[in-house]
Amino acid sequence: MREQLQELSGFKGFTSLAISRFISNVGNGVSPIALAYGVLSLPGSTGKDLSIVMAARFVPLLAFMLFGGVLADRFRRNRLVGGSDMLGSFLAATSAISLIVGFSSVWLLALMGALFGILNAIWWPAMSGVLPEILPKEKLTEGNAVIGLMTNFGYIIGTLSGGILVATFGAGWGLLVDAMSFFIAGVIVWNLPLIGKIKEKSPGILHDLIVGWKEFISRSWVITMVFAFAIINMAFESMLSVLGPLNFSDLKTGPKEWSYNLAGLSIGMLLGGIWILKVKIRKPLLLSMILIALSVLWDFSLALELPLFFSVLTAILSGVSVEVFMVTWATSLQSHIPEESYSRVNSYDALGSYGIAPLGIVIAGPLAMHFGVHTLLWITGIITLIAALSSLLVRSVRELENA
Repeated sequence: MREQLQELSGFKGFTSLAISRFISNVGNGVSPIALAYGVLSLPGSTGKDLSIVMAARFVPLLAFMLFGGVLADRFRRNRLVGGSDMLGSFLAATSAISLIVGFSSVWLLALMGALFGILNAIWWPAMSGVLPEILPKEKLTEGNAVIGLMTNFGYIIGTLSGGILVATFGAGWGLLVDAMSFFIAGVIVWNLPLIGKIKEKSPGILHDLIVGWKEFISRSWVITMVFAFAIINMAFESMLSVLGPLNFSDLKTGPKEWSYNLAGLSIGMLLGGIWILKVKIRKPLLLSMILIALSVLWDFSLALELPLFFSVLTAILSGVSVEVFMVTWATSLQSHIPEESYSRVNSYDALGSYGIAPLGIVIAGPLAMHFGVHTLLWITGIITLIAALSSLLVRSVRELENA
């Protein structure tokens, strides 16, 4: 592993990119805990309010995602990523100050989230195309795994410290840490030493979208995975954003207990990243979807009200599954999609994969209030299990191989 790290660090810009992901994800680890319990700490807030705030970021993210993909294929990707991060830090800081000073509300937090979603629509497709500008194709699996390791190191630190920070000082201070991490990471990525390839002048946005769409629909394994993850992400995001915090709703003990679960998820992702660095997977999507099917044990452990130790243990298993999928999926796209249209294909992927995730987040709170949190956790687990196993019925998913 040390030799791999030394070799990757020889590619100009890789080390800086890895450091930026670490710093950013310290804040990202704190953020969901701080935001969730910041909402629940507002006078009279309910699960419905939590759903509103958590869903607010997704709607504009999806609405502007395709436009973000076009921008990423036309302009310098590191500048789009860095600029989005730096602007987003001011939005996070506004939410933080509102909670610290005491003038916050559900609708203010939702508005900041919606504006952040627009920036994220630019950030996401651009970020996905930065690494292929640094590394050759044969190094992408290792590069994605290392970036994932740095991301998860940061996220573990963020989640473990986030629960303590929120429980001790308040949610606003947690969001302020998130804002600072975004700004620092944005500056680093903005200054990455990337020249970028000279891109041909495009006839227009519509033409770019059509070309990207043709690349997107030409591969059955891409379409299948996007359909599967539209359902999986709806279930997972509702659990992660709403049902998990509601399951640990006590404002004194809940932030710490939920942070332990999120830390377990991150530790699992870290272990998954280390493992995938050491092995060569012949059929990556086949293995990934089997692991995603097993990840539902986390939902079921929470639904059964098992002791905290077991929910953290299953969160670790879920993290391994998520990281193996994320690395293999990113590498599969980067290996088989032409670089000049990669960000647009990634945008269609994100739009489809997360298209109905806001619906899951919006209805999770009200449904949990009516039917109970544990009932909803059973449902999210069963939905994920069916979607993951169904994707393996498609031959191109089972048999896809990467370079």
